[in-house]
Amino acid sequence: MKALLNYILNQRSFLIALFIINLLGTIYGYIWYASQLKMTDPIFLLFVPDSPTASLFFTIFLAFYIFKKNVPYFEALALITLFKYGVWAVVMNGLTWMEYGSLPWTGYMLVISHGAMAIQGLLYAPYYKLKLRHVVVAAVWTLHNDVIDYVYEQMPIYPSIMDHMNEIGYFTFWLSIVSIAIGFYVVRIKMDSV
Repeated sequence: MKALLNYILNQRSFLIALFIINLLGTIYGYIWYASQLKMTDPIFLLFVPDSPTASLFFTIFLAFYIFKKNVPYFEALALITLFKYGVWAVVMNGLTWMEYGSLPWTGYMLVISHGAMAIQGLLYAPYYKLKLRHVVVAAVWTLHNDVIDYVYEQMPIYPSIMDHMNEIGYFTFWLSIVSIAIGFYVVRIKMDSV
């Protein structure tokens, strides 16, 4: 089974399809954030569109990986942020569903697409060429982004759950820690296998 998965994940046609899907998802994500970006102070623009930036990191990884090249800083950023924001969006849409008893069709689409984000970041972990410094940089980016989101209040606008920002910020911080720990775990496995 592992050999079959390895074969599929490294098929050039599969990688190209995955690249196109992630590129389109990234573009859609930035469009989804357009209204929030219009009212965002320019100093925060880079840190507001969380999920599309995570998928952009992975899209960049794929663009290089298709040609058998690695970009470790983007790989570390992709691993940590894809997992974090993939899980985050699934949980936030789940909370919205719990609060209102339903989701619009876009909510279900976000659950599926963001769940897939988290999974694909983990599936490609064995192919990343990560070292400790790459994960440290990605960790700083991730925690800095939490400060921008929850201290400077630049988090994604989900009107249905805005009353719970303190709890969501707390959850997001610990989700960041778990995501960063996964990055360090991947590095440790690679060091142990050398």
